[in-house]
Amino acid sequence: MHSSLALLVPLLAVLTSVSAQTCNQTSLCPSTAPCCSEYGFCGSGYYCLGGCNPLYSNSLDSCKPNPICESANYTLVDTSRILTNYTYFEGNASEYDWVVEEGTIMNTTSSGEAALALLLTENGGGTLMSSTRYVHYGKITTRLKTGRWAGVVTAAITMSSIKDEIDWEFPGNQTTTGQTNYFWQGVIPPQTAGVTETGLSDTYDNFHDYTVDWSPSSLTFLVDGNVTRTIMASDCVDNSTGVSQYPNTPSRIQLSIWPAGISSEPEGTVEWAGGMINWNDPDYVSAGHFYALFQSVSVECNDPVAPNASDTGYVYGPNATLDTPSITFSNTTTELNGGAMIGAGLGGVQGFLVAISIMFALAVHVF
Repeated sequence: MHSSLALLVPLLAVLTSVSAQTCNQTSLCPSTAPCCSEYGFCGSGYYCLGGCNPLYSNSLDSCKPNPICESANYTLVDTSRILTNYTYFEGNASEYDWVVEEGTIMNTTSSGEAALALLLTENGGGTLMSSTRYVHYGKITTRLKTGRWAGVVTAAITMSSIKDEIDWEFPGNQTTTGQTNYFWQGVIPPQTAGVTETGLSDTYDNFHDYTVDWSPSSLTFLVDGNVTRTIMASDCVDNSTGVSQYPNTPSRIQLSIWPAGISSEPEGTVEWAGGMINWNDPDYVSAGHFYALFQSVSVECNDPVAPNASDTGYVYGPNATLDTPSITFSNTTTELNGGAMIGAGLGGVQGFLVAISIMFALAVHVF
């Protein structure tokens, strides 16, 4: 899957009239709004935290260091370390393990087992929850139950600040398959690297453990401990350029449910997700929402070089050979000074409105 920006609420019609400076490879952020956010807008405050792209920011050190990986088992039904309004996050990954960037979560039970539900509604859109810490290689296992409705996608992915991406996705009503994919720096290859993994027992009725085992040399996908696919980094070299198009930068874990079967999505995306969403589906009418259930996430860090006890985060250095950014450890703070003001650097009402529009943005993915 590949990430793009989707605004999922009726407020979009108002907010799109507001402009802000965008950032990309040829247009870096100014010193007055130095950080390029995960959605491609320049600003300060929260813009300098999770997803901040150092290559498109004013300088490589404009973004705060990415909080360093810690091996852990996260029980998601304990919401005490989940911040439900991400705009209040100030970069302290020791205080919160997860932030909700869009949408709604709620505790529930399924077949007597506790779980965290990520919700999707017609008016409110989907839900995206991101880890506050990054992983620079390691094993990540997510225990979940998917949705079962055409047009509704469940996902457990990793995403780096420069759009390296590794995916487990479950589109629509396909409850006996899952799909694996990966991307390098947001590049969409001429031929998709996505593969459909078959033979799963009902993914809506049953919890399964979906694993990504990521190392500098290989990427392995597993279901319930059984290997389904392995990708070698050596096979990801573009022969025309010599560049290895293999995910290699620190990444956040992102859990989501998102609406692919809506009129604003491309026809191919709607088809991939099983068609348009039926908002009159009895499940939706009864509950008032669609949902995906997430029970736990386990992380085993596998940094290529072990960090020192004083190290706090990952930072980007100048690009090394063959378009591969260098990653080093930092012992500087990952936190903002004076708190997170999402409109800072954009100016007055304009900054506020653009910030609000981003609050309602969900990273939507195309297989």
